[in-house]
Amino acid sequence: AEAWRALAQARAAESGWHERWEALRPAIMATGPAAERLARVVRDGGVVVTTGQQPGLFGGPIYTWSKAVSALALADAIQERVGVATAAIYWAATDDADFAEAASTAIARPGGLEVLRAHQAPPTGTPLALTPLGDLEAARHRLIEASGSAPDPRALETVGTAYGDPTRTHGDAFVALLRALLAPLGVPVLDASHEAAVKASAPTIRLALDRASAIEAALTNRASEIRAAGFEPQVDDVRGLALAFVRDATIKRRLTIAEASGVTGWLTPNVLLRPIVERAILPTLAYVAGPGELAYFAQVGAVADAMGVSAPVAVPRWSCTLIEPQTEAVLTRLGVTPADLDPPNALEGRLARAAMSETTARTLADLREVIAMLPDTIGEESEALGVGGAVVGATKGLHHRVDRLERRIVAALKRRESARMTDLATLRAALRPRGARQERTLNIIPLLARNGCELLTDMCRAAGPHAAALVAGESI
Repeated sequence: AEAWRALAQARAAESGWHERWEALRPAIMATGPAAERLARVVRDGGVVVTTGQQPGLFGGPIYTWSKAVSALALADAIQERVGVATAAIYWAATDDADFAEAASTAIARPGGLEVLRAHQAPPTGTPLALTPLGDLEAARHRLIEASGSAPDPRALETVGTAYGDPTRTHGDAFVALLRALLAPLGVPVLDASHEAAVKASAPTIRLALDRASAIEAALTNRASEIRAAGFEPQVDDVRGLALAFVRDATIKRRLTIAEASGVTGWLTPNVLLRPIVERAILPTLAYVAGPGELAYFAQVGAVADAMGVSAPVAVPRWSCTLIEPQTEAVLTRLGVTPADLDPPNALEGRLARAAMSETTARTLADLREVIAMLPDTIGEESEALGVGGAVVGATKGLHHRVDRLERRIVAALKRRESARMTDLATLRAALRPRGARQERTLNIIPLLARNGCELLTDMCRAAGPHAAALVAGESI
């Protein structure tokens, strides 16, 4: 905690925070508990913990929210242990232009996974802050259907308000949804594409452009160091390109180093510069990062050194799997655990084999035993006759035929056990969608509708021990 205290005191002691907060107010637009917590930080000269994500359809995957509660839990722990007013701020990266990633989200349904999509694609390079949603009525209807009886309608109503207007942009809708669901927890959301945020970021981006050649050399050296250690840089080092974008009308493009010093206009940072910008415009103690983000912070440090500024601190986010009561009931009914869902398809075969009759299972086992004994049983005579190799080959062939027979029997059993296979497909969709961790794929809105928005509070509480360990400097 002493290291955090020293860092907090140093950051709070920097001059000009009141003016910077005032300038950023329009980009944050905090309300309710979020406004109250932020006001205390501003009033008392406090600090913040940041995290963030680019827009995702209907809020994107669960980790959008697990990052938010991780940052909030860490802010709570720092405030309690260090005694400095601390808030969590969510950086909504609406300046991102990856429509393909933002345009889909996945929901779990009985029997499997369904992917919802936005189809009105913009020209390549269009920031999500300028990309219209288009008609999402069918996708919203499927989201509502996947939520079941939805005892708590607040999350779905918020989605309807945020995503109901086809002319609204993906960036605006994402920010509106985040603010509506995170403000009650006390987490303000900063819209990175708001003019106030862009204006506040400009001096740091300008510094990076002025030192673009030095940054390029530093990143080249860091990439060599990373490879020498047996790893690959998380972010590709593209020669000749600066770490910022400029917006030409409604399209953003990456700046070259050659044009960096003289460029003017609407500037935004790339992924390696963004944490440095965040630290410059906010009294940030740490950025709560996902695994991929943590990996590229090794490169962020090189950028900061080349710019002559302090490197941002990154800490790992809390990770979770959300198991609803109905999912727990299916696990119990099948006699399996979430860990049994790895690797893909193995559990289906195991359950099908469990449904195989004792006679069939014993016969297959006896067949394998007899085949395995062939080389020993007739090996001496076959060698004397010069056909030992043929016996070995026949043994392998017979094993293959029995394996193939078993696979066909298991496939038939899977068809017969359709109810159990449907249950298993439902489990996979809920806990291991596409074979990945739940929080990397699944949308949280149906879970909030079924279990209440208080689920976010429960997640923050569950993230508490992780945050406490970070503040105490313990392993996690």
